[in-house]
Amino acid sequence: MEKIRKIVHIDMDAFFASVEERDFPELKGRPVAVGRSAERGVVATANYEARKYGVHSAMSSKVALQRCPHLIFQPPRFDVYKAVSRQVHEIFAQFTDLIEPLSIDEAYLDVTDNKKGIRSATIVAEEIKRMIRETTLLTASAGVSYNKFLAKIASDYDKPDGLFVIEPKDAVAFIAQLPVGKFYGIGPVTEQYLGKMGIRTGADLQRFSLAEMSNIFGKNGQFFYDIVRGVDNREVVVDRKRKSYSAESTFEKDLNGSFAVVTELYRLEQRVWNEVTQAGKYAKTVTLKLRFADFTTITRSYSSEDYICGFAEFHAIAKSLLTKIDYSGSGVRLLGVGVSNLTDVESECGRQLSLKFK
Repeated sequence: MEKIRKIVHIDMDAFFASVEERDFPELKGRPVAVGRSAERGVVATANYEARKYGVHSAMSSKVALQRCPHLIFQPPRFDVYKAVSRQVHEIFAQFTDLIEPLSIDEAYLDVTDNKKGIRSATIVAEEIKRMIRETTLLTASAGVSYNKFLAKIASDYDKPDGLFVIEPKDAVAFIAQLPVGKFYGIGPVTEQYLGKMGIRTGADLQRFSLAEMSNIFGKNGQFFYDIVRGVDNREVVVDRKRKSYSAESTFEKDLNGSFAVVTELYRLEQRVWNEVTQAGKYAKTVTLKLRFADFTTITRSYSSEDYICGFAEFHAIAKSLLTKIDYSGSGVRLLGVGVSNLTDVESECGRQLSLKFK
């Protein structure tokens, strides 16, 4: 008989904002957002007090303040958040080596055969939550099930500081009552589209055949056909390689003129290059992104035949991409640059860039 997997999904509660509340006790009980309060600032994370007013991550600071005029903005301290994240991952490693980080504040753990020999995944999740609280003074929510899809759904079900378990025998019935917006890969636009078809819950999706699901979801038809039946065979991937490095800025006032844009681009390039070199990576592809005052967004990419081995080469490519975009007649609201198509093999960087830039 095949062994039933035991998957735990851990999600730190309102992570950035919770760290701020921990380090600045005067913020307790008050609505807090991490981000910039400036005209074009964006909320990175909001605490649960702020969420009562409808403030959420990725919301513009202007809208957040309209919804909650007494909202307190805290500038982000990413070095502190990374340090806390390392503490949390050290706790994970005491139970299993099968850890798949999804971001700085959440991860999947396969605890089927855990280091402590604990037979119950629920007890493992309880222990991890307890250790996180004692070590960091923060709370985390945990989801426990037999696959990744259900474990992640479960971790969102009882927030904050929750622990929710979905047993195999309950999976199909649990999925049936889920709103389709809770399914991985179904965003607001797709949810609205499905609603027009009368598809609002997992039960609605469970009625469709594989062929019908493929008509609705295209190449993702098989995935959705399986997960609405509680089937998700994806493994916990330990070596999740980062595919790109990027940096971007949204400006309080539009950038106008070549000097301002090139100067800001150079600053962003330095941020990206520092990350790339610290990670020991080399890249072939550079991507440039501009968003104008009217929210029109343009991206341009270039892939070299050889790996880019120095900052001068990276800068030359980014600057060349910039010359291919006409931004003279419109202010630049957002500027971003990034690299992808990565390797960590140093010998790949022994060659010169194949293209010359004018």
